Amino acid sequence: MLICALTFTQKLKAQDVHFSQMEYAPLTLNPALAGAFSTFQGIAMFRGQYGSFATPYKTFTASLDGRLSAGMKNSNGILGGGLNFYNDRMGDGYFSQSTVGVNLAYNLKVSRFGRVALGLNSTFGQCSTNPSVGQWASQYDGTSYNPALANGEAFYAQSFSYFDLGAGAIYSLQTDIGHITNEADKGINVGVAAFHLNNPRYSFYNSSIQTLPIRYSVFVNANIGIMATNGILQPAIYFNHQKKSKELLYGVNYKQIIRNASWETSNIKEIAFSLGLFSRWKDAFVVKSMIYYGPFSCGFAYDINVSRLSLVSNFKGGFETFVRYDVNNFNRKKLRVK
Repeated sequence: MLICALTFTQKLKAQDVHFSQMEYAPLTLNPALAGAFSTFQGIAMFRGQYGSFATPYKTFTASLDGRLSAGMKNSNGILGGGLNFYNDRMGDGYFSQSTVGVNLAYNLKVSRFGRVALGLNSTFGQCSTNPSVGQWASQYDGTSYNPALANGEAFYAQSFSYFDLGAGAIYSLQTDIGHITNEADKGINVGVAAFHLNNPRYSFYNSSIQTLPIRYSVFVNANIGIMATNGILQPAIYFNHQKKSKELLYGVNYKQIIRNASWETSNIKEIAFSLGLFSRWKDAFVVKSMIYYGPFSCGFAYDINVSRLSLVSNFKGGFETFVRYDVNNFNRKKLRVK
């Protein structure tokens, strides 16, 4: 009872999944990110949480996105597309959710260094449950839990599916001229998005009242090169709001480039690492690390729980790990700014 009370009084109780490395689950952050910053990239991520006091909740997500019109010359607009998938499963197997999403975006150059992107998302989702695994109040016999007693729950169905829509917009300012002048590279991205715009029905009881509420997503992140060094500061703020649930994640990464990639040959690849410290407001501190080698990168994050749940979690939160393949870092071409 104590665990349930502490869990359900937290700010983070929305139906949607959430990640500590949100930028590496781009299509769950904003559909306009499809093809926005890479010719092609593929990402796979795994998250486990609540393992310190219960069977862990497990979330797996994967995405592919890229530019569908990257080969068009003399064009200020780029068409991008992406696919994303995630599966979220409660530790005891009582509830699971899977989604497959298709994203389409258009990225338009509006100034020398500025671009605006608009994106649309359509998602098919399916939820399933196994009532026999759950423990219900009606199965308490006055002394202890008795699985032989009926749970008293009249499910209309043990699975249901839904279709929903989302949209997003991004403004990006990227100078990316540090290798030509003595100025450090600078870039900032601002994005807003809304998911579940059609409020799809979300119920095992065939109730039209229970719907999936709209989730609003806002983020600001930046890359700030440090003059005369190979260091880059990467501050970021992410905010999600879904009905009464709110999530604010903010902090900064520091990236150190050990070896720059060659602009003349693909045989000399970038080698770098980054470390970061973030805070999820009233919930956890997040420690992040990441390594880069050419087109490949991988990262790890760990949540140190500091909310009231820490009474039972012993300050142990969730962990995340991901791998990424980015074509842009495989065969770089020298940029000429006119």
